[in-house]
Amino acid sequence: MNWDQVSGNWKQVKGKVQQQWGKLTNDDLDVVQGKQNELAGRIQERYGLTKEEAEQQVNDWMRKI
Repeated sequence: MNWDQVSGNWKQVKGKVQQQWGKLTNDDLDVVQGKQNELAGRIQERYGLTKEEAEQQVNDWMRKI
């Protein structure tokens, strides 16, 4: 799945995102609205990661779904 597909199916993908990153709230996911940079930013905030670490986690997750 590429990011355009994730973005287009955000309502369905939100559950998978929340399974992967349980600290993200529904409000976080509503703000993200399928934007990759927003997702990485929220992960960075909630988990205390660097920007690069958060982006890497998102990229790794994308390869799995």
